[in-house]
Amino acid sequence: MRAAAIQLNSTTDKQANLEQSERLVRNAAADGADLIVLPERMNVRGDDDEYARQAEPLDGPTAKWASALAAELEVDLVAGSITERREGHDKLSNTSLHFSPDGELRAAYRKIHLFDVTVGDIGYRESQSGEPGDEIVTSDTADGTKLGLTVCYDLRFPELYRILALQGARIATIPANFTKPTGEAHWEVLIRARAIENQVFVIAAAQTGACPEEQGPTYGNSMIVDPWGTILARADGDTPGHITADLDFARQDEIREKLPSLANRVPDAYRWLMEAHA
Repeated sequence: MRAAAIQLNSTTDKQANLEQSERLVRNAAADGADLIVLPERMNVRGDDDEYARQAEPLDGPTAKWASALAAELEVDLVAGSITERREGHDKLSNTSLHFSPDGELRAAYRKIHLFDVTVGDIGYRESQSGEPGDEIVTSDTADGTKLGLTVCYDLRFPELYRILALQGARIATIPANFTKPTGEAHWEVLIRARAIENQVFVIAAAQTGACPEEQGPTYGNSMIVDPWGTILARADGDTPGHITADLDFARQDEIREKLPSLANRVPDAYRWLMEAHA
């Protein structure tokens, strides 16, 4: 399988974002990619008011756009994440969508871990307008390869990735909008750790630039990493574009056979302590 990560600098202009995304997805498909992953907030990136104004249901215009594009190019397309509005829910969901080469919506994952963090002098409170998901989601590509769907801040929660691996995921997708300070400190090491400890490929598609400006710059550096922790492809921190890499599943099988850390787990010895509150 040949995989691609798309790097964007999305703004509040949905039409312009989709046009940029389509151009780069087409470039990745022309480069031979069978599986293409877009970043978090790929169609609209702004503040809470903007997300509320431009949120869509799962059958909205962005999903229809992604479905048609996946079908035309005959690729598996993870349409990063969009801001989803659900009937009967007061708050919004940050939702990653996987479309198959026939345009079918194969899976929708709602981000579980919301970004309520202070970075330097900037406070981020995703939970003010967002509702966390409560379901771990896998999906299958056209050739039957199992994907584990995650979004951005999920990267800091290893339990999620371990469960995805135990559910059969061979690839973890991470659409992201990582801040520059946290990206410089943690992005690469966390991605490589999740790949190594779960012996999965990781496709991390990131936003770059800043929108809105008061939220500070984002890190870029989209990456594709193999189960040994080797960086197969990496974008720079500033430029929209795409990166591609071939995923060698025979090599993944060899790693899992020779260093069987997943098989060597001892679940009966693991005990969750009483929940500790920081």
